[in-house]
Amino acid sequence: MAKKEIAKGHYLYPMPAVLVGAVVEGKPNYLVAAFCGVVDYEPPKIAVALGRAHYTNIGIKENRSFSVCVPGTGLVEKVDYCGLQTGHKKDKSRVFTSFFGKLETAPMADECPVCLECKLHKNVALDVDELFIGEITASYADEECLNEEGKPDIAKVDPIIFAMGSKDYWKIGERVGAAWSMGKNYKED
Repeated sequence: MAKKEIAKGHYLYPMPAVLVGAVVEGKPNYLVAAFCGVVDYEPPKIAVALGRAHYTNIGIKENRSFSVCVPGTGLVEKVDYCGLQTGHKKDKSRVFTSFFGKLETAPMADECPVCLECKLHKNVALDVDELFIGEITASYADEECLNEEGKPDIAKVDPIIFAMGSKDYWKIGERVGAAWSMGKNYKED
């Protein structure tokens, strides 16, 4: 199939729509972010890129901790609100019910089926954004979202997916197959 050059952009699919939580001025604050990904295996690390002007950044730097919470699609309106409103002008501490884990400084949204508590590992200045790399110190999940092995089941979590090109939220589709297994049947020509 012929490829057509299109405008350069963030067309990496899927992009998660996650909530990044931090305590700012003594209150929990949540920001929706799609620039989020796994960056190291052991100890597990995750990175979020946030615009430099975001209110949440203040709390991450001050407390050297943050959370990454994976909201289900049923929370899309609240999640989008957290992206539309800035903590500089709006108190978002009551949008979600906050709980704290081992670090006691990274608020997590109880309504989200999966929450990752992170200790700030590194802060990297980028051209426009700031990259916060966090070591995951603890993971929390709703029991009803776990599979038989005690790990989050993507269908039960029902995460919000963000499409940067069209600026839309999506749901996950169907399972394709088992990773590190399906390729065993491939035969080279």
